[in-house]
Amino acid sequence: MNSVTSYLVLITFSLWLLLFSSSVLAEAPTDEELKALEQQIEQQEMEQAEAKRKAAEEIKRKAEEEAKRLAEEEAKKKEEEMRTPGKVFRDKLKDGSDGPEMVVIPAGSFQMGDLTGDGGSEEKPVHTVTFAKLFAMGKYEVAFEDYDKFASATSRQLLSDEGWGRDKQPVIYVSWDDAVTYAQWLSEQTGKKYRLPSEAEWEYAARAGSTTKYPWGNDIGSSHANCYGCGSQWDEKQTAPVGSFAANAFGLFDTAGNVWEWTQDCWNENFNGAPADGAAWQSGDCGRRVERGGSWNNLPDWLRSASRHWNSTDYRYSTLGFRLVQDLE
Repeated sequence: MNSVTSYLVLITFSLWLLLFSSSVLAEAPTDEELKALEQQIEQQEMEQAEAKRKAAEEIKRKAEEEAKRLAEEEAKKKEEEMRTPGKVFRDKLKDGSDGPEMVVIPAGSFQMGDLTGDGGSEEKPVHTVTFAKLFAMGKYEVAFEDYDKFASATSRQLLSDEGWGRDKQPVIYVSWDDAVTYAQWLSEQTGKKYRLPSEAEWEYAARAGSTTKYPWGNDIGSSHANCYGCGSQWDEKQTAPVGSFAANAFGLFDTAGNVWEWTQDCWNENFNGAPADGAAWQSGDCGRRVERGGSWNNLPDWLRSASRHWNSTDYRYSTLGFRLVQDLE
């Protein structure tokens, strides 16, 4: 290539470059266009963030709905379990400790009173009592380990244990008034309704479907209970730790012997006019309240499921304790 040709090529390329640069400069965006573009990008980013927020909220809502559904199912399951006869449970007190063990007792009917012809007029007439609803009853007689929590929390003097021990020993020297106050305290602590059993509830739960003298049969036998002549190591000496003998068919321990148990009922000389629905009999001599079950120093006859006794509401002795019920419905 000669010099003239090279010169022409250089001029041609320079002209093309100049034209290209002018074209690019002519197409460059203005400030307004750049600002509009920035706003558009910002708007898109905001829309994307909003979409993500809504998606997160939807995920949270669904998770909360699922958690609520599962909680409701669990609560329903527990409620159904609570309605299962024989179910054992313990309510929590405000300090996180456990209350007394309770057993769910089924609804049903039974014949109340002297079914075997061994009792006096106070156990007659035999009559039908029907429980439309189930309830819970203490698995054991209230023990010192539970009652002492109440006594300490309410600054009450600790009751004597006669040197027989506390913890699992049934509380003794407890008056009817004490027992009612304990039930009220336990109700306040747990948010549930605890109370003394009605006399009918007590006999129904003690019999546990039996029609014999004792929950296990018509003979006292040996080592079925703690009484004067029951054949146990504690006979006529002292109380036995709760749960020392076999439970009845409802899963309750020591309904026969060990300590007498307070009920809610006022004393009446017989069952004429007694409630047929299992409720406590709140008329009669209400200065005296019914005791059931017999104790460690009573003869076997006093341990019969139909046997009845009474004491004044302020009475205390080493043979006297109680257990509670809880309304479930």
